[in-house]
Amino acid sequence: AESKVKVFRTKTDLVSSDTLAGLEVQLKDVRDRISTMKQLDSDALARMDAIKSASSREDLAQVLQDPQLTRLLPQLASARMANAFDTRVAQITNRAEGQVLRGATQMNALETSQAELETQIARQSDDLITLQQLSREAEASRLLYEYFLGRFKETSAQQGIQQADSRVLSSAVVPTLPASPNRPVIVILSALFGLGVGSVLVLLREARTDTFRTSEKLEDLTGYPVMGQISTLPTRRRKDAVAYLVKKPMSAAAEAVRNLRTSVVLSNVTDPPQVIVTCSSLPGEGKTTVAIALAQNMAGMGKRVLLIEGDIRRRTMQTMISGDDRGGLMSVITEKMMLEDAVVPSLDFGADVLLGGQVNMNAADAFSSDAFSNMLDDARAQYDHIIIDTPPVLIVPDARIIAQSADALLFVVKWDATRTWQVENALAMFESVQQKISGFVLNQINPGRMRRYGETGQFYDSRNAHGRKYYVN
Repeated sequence: AESKVKVFRTKTDLVSSDTLAGLEVQLKDVRDRISTMKQLDSDALARMDAIKSASSREDLAQVLQDPQLTRLLPQLASARMANAFDTRVAQITNRAEGQVLRGATQMNALETSQAELETQIARQSDDLITLQQLSREAEASRLLYEYFLGRFKETSAQQGIQQADSRVLSSAVVPTLPASPNRPVIVILSALFGLGVGSVLVLLREARTDTFRTSEKLEDLTGYPVMGQISTLPTRRRKDAVAYLVKKPMSAAAEAVRNLRTSVVLSNVTDPPQVIVTCSSLPGEGKTTVAIALAQNMAGMGKRVLLIEGDIRRRTMQTMISGDDRGGLMSVITEKMMLEDAVVPSLDFGADVLLGGQVNMNAADAFSSDAFSNMLDDARAQYDHIIIDTPPVLIVPDARIIAQSADALLFVVKWDATRTWQVENALAMFESVQQKISGFVLNQINPGRMRRYGETGQFYDSRNAHGRKYYVN
């Protein structure tokens, strides 16, 4: 195979990819020159046709665009000038014909060179492919030969080794325990290592935690009281939460809502709050559920309660309660409907509900209008308590606007989820409009996990333990 490669290299010109690349560059240059030459020849032929088709000296002067002919054109009345004009025309015509002939000659030479280069490139490409194929075959044969030669030498060396004689001195004793690895020691060390690493990870996670797990932390950070602590309801769907509170009025969750109601009502004994607003920092913290639960609890006392969906941008309340959307809050604000006509009596928990309705204007502008204030005045005259669910404070300004008309403002914080900076920023937004909250609601508490954290966790765990005699979950 190697001899074939040598013979092929001897019979053919030196072939390499660099040589082919150089020839391709030359071919491209020749093609570019041919393209340029064709354009020049076309221009020269067009000029000759224009000269031949000219029928007068004026046409010749216009076609040739020669300064001398242009200067002689007004003097053609003189015979000498006419002869000079014709002589100049003949010179220019002869030069143009010579240019056409030279262009044709150069074009033939370039086309011949192009054909030779294409033939040479095709031939050398085939030669290069053949050379590469022969080289690969030679390399494969050489590797196969070296492999068999090594195996042959290995076999020859093994044949010269003599088998040593041996005799049994004593029988081996079968061990009852493995000598290695020492599994008990490995298990103990692994357990200690895992305990150490786990402890470090837990400490690091606890050090980096900036959520609220106890009411003390929330009160110490903000200076506002925690008016209620509500555990996670044992339901999968949001709509089932209302049904659970209605069907389980003696459950721990219902008692927690009842404690929240008591704290809100007794926060001002002389003038109990009538308009109560619920808000939160971000979506998903349970403020809508708290508002519905509070409305259901107050309605259970025989009070006339109106629940208003103030979060008209998302309109999630209609997925949690049953009732027809007769027009909603926006219809009342835009004075298309009266409050009595837009209110939907809820069959779920006995309170009246005013849903958001179709939004045809900016929500912040709607809540800042006099129509919204007039609507609240009408509601105050008809209902004992008005509960308004508002959008998140950090997302839109609606809550701060609605809070100006509130008697009590409840800030819902999701247990072990809401960040401290979110609460601080939300409170700063309320303080920027001289609005203070009435208290916090620590919501969606996990009782099993809360008992691990602080005195509040112990208190919550103890309350649940003794509360089994009073709660019917």
